Amino acid sequence: MDRKALENAVMASFLGELEAFKPGNVSFYADGHDMTVLDFQKSAKVSVPLLCEGNNSLGQRILDSVCATQDAVGCNTNLGMLLLFAPIIMAAESGFKDSFELNKNLENTLISIRKTDTEQIFEAISLASPGGLGSVKIHDVNKKPHCTLLEAMQLASYRDSVALQYMNNFREIFNIGLVDIKNFEKRWNSVKWSTVSCYLNFMSTMTDSHIERKFGREKAERIKIKSKVIAESFNNSSVPENNIELLQSFDGELKTKNYNPGTSADLTAASLLVYNLTV
Repeated sequence: MDRKALENAVMASFLGELEAFKPGNVSFYADGHDMTVLDFQKSAKVSVPLLCEGNNSLGQRILDSVCATQDAVGCNTNLGMLLLFAPIIMAAESGFKDSFELNKNLENTLISIRKTDTEQIFEAISLASPGGLGSVKIHDVNKKPHCTLLEAMQLASYRDSVALQYMNNFREIFNIGLVDIKNFEKRWNSVKWSTVSCYLNFMSTMTDSHIERKFGREKAERIKIKSKVIAESFNNSSVPENNIELLQSFDGELKTKNYNPGTSADLTAASLLVYNLTV
């Protein structure tokens, strides 16, 4: 895949995630959590060329993108997306015919991660300082790593769905997110609304790890249960645009309590990237 086409797919995924109405998250429909759509647009603009720099390693791409994002907007808008996008992009650079081959390339990318990648990714995560990260006794990203990246991700995978993707070869993204987008795009003839379905399905089937880190397991579980009701109503609609008021109400409910399903948004964006690369 040539670099220009790759950059176009990556940018389309960053922007497509913003175009989808994601309750509790930032989109063209609503800002939130002291962040705006413009913050995310600026972040995408500076990140895309760095993520697609074919001469750089995984860790370098992620660290450079985090640094550029901090310079551009002064906050963490996209760490989860960067962590998910970078390996997918490197897998795409190897060439592929379909999503199966892309997933196989991704597996090879993940097992080829070096010590320097680990150090750079730890630095990137520490610099971005995602909400609710805190500190842990083993493999703390605020300290010099004494492990491989996959060892650190394995330890974090029980409490972080982004880390989990590194351990299971992005299973949820390929087997849930990509499938949702493809199925609902075929039904509604709209990538934007199928992306909303993808997001709601992640919220309703996985406790959002960003919410869980900040507010605890019990609240995250309650939001997942509520999301299931919203997702079923939305997915059963023949005209998704008719659900704007439903989405607005849920958006207000989440943001009033400062609940940000950021991990669900990250998984959705990565699913959209795989879709854009393989359609």
